[in-house]
Amino acid sequence: MPVSLAYLGVVLIWATTPLAIQWGTLDSSFSFAAMLRMVLALVCALLVLALWRIPLALNARAVRSYLCAGLGIFLAMSCVYWASTRIESGLMSVIFGLSPLMTSALAAWWLGESNFHPVRLVGMLLGVAGLAVVFLDQGLTLQAGFAAGVVALLIGVVCNSASLVGLKVIADDSHPMATTTGALLVAAPLFVLLWCIDGGTWPAQLSLRGTLSIAYLGVLGSVVGFAMYYYIIRHMSSASVALILVITPLLALVVGKVFNAEQLPPGVWFGALLIGLGLLLHQWQPRARRVAG
Repeated sequence: MPVSLAYLGVVLIWATTPLAIQWGTLDSSFSFAAMLRMVLALVCALLVLALWRIPLALNARAVRSYLCAGLGIFLAMSCVYWASTRIESGLMSVIFGLSPLMTSALAAWWLGESNFHPVRLVGMLLGVAGLAVVFLDQGLTLQAGFAAGVVALLIGVVCNSASLVGLKVIADDSHPMATTTGALLVAAPLFVLLWCIDGGTWPAQLSLRGTLSIAYLGVLGSVVGFAMYYYIIRHMSSASVALILVITPLLALVVGKVFNAEQLPPGVWFGALLIGLGLLLHQWQPRARRVAG
């Protein structure tokens, strides 16, 4: 698969994921929706491995990559699903769009990818300013559970970024679908455990929209999306992969407004633009440095 096609696929899937997560939790608890998604994704991934006869490597490096990716999925997605009951889908994507800043900081520490020239520092400041604009909107901050939801998302950002950089450190060369399956073998049981701790109750009735949302996330959002995600990780730098989150917040805002009639205040859109501009500057590299790389 061309890297550009996989990149586009991840952008489109991630732009629609926040709304699908929110729809999936309308008829059930956040833990049930997350658990069912991951179990469905694991079944689909195992089926793909069997049909394509892709080996699931069990060497030390591969197992470390499965653990790193699986724990990242569990921690980040648990935070996202919990926050989805308290924050609009578009705003979720805007806040999660700060991941490139955290990814770059962790990559500088672990991988020596430090490029903190003045333009990148200005970009980081713009990103923080964009988040501050969102926080300062009184219409949002007065909503019940808003602050807790934002904190949960920020924790998810850290976990997702650490997992991304950790995979680059491990540098496993297993098939992307094998990495996806291995990660789900780690994550799915943890989500089952989380659901049991949360009460382990099965919803009385699932709407068609909720069922289709969970199925969409289980197949495309997890199996296909994760496989393409791990594929582009191996062919692009950490910062370039994280650049996906520059694009998806604005797309997610549009998706939430069109398909879910989300009425977010202008401050959210302005904050999203500031974050997007900041991340573009943060990922920018001088021509000489690009040629040298």
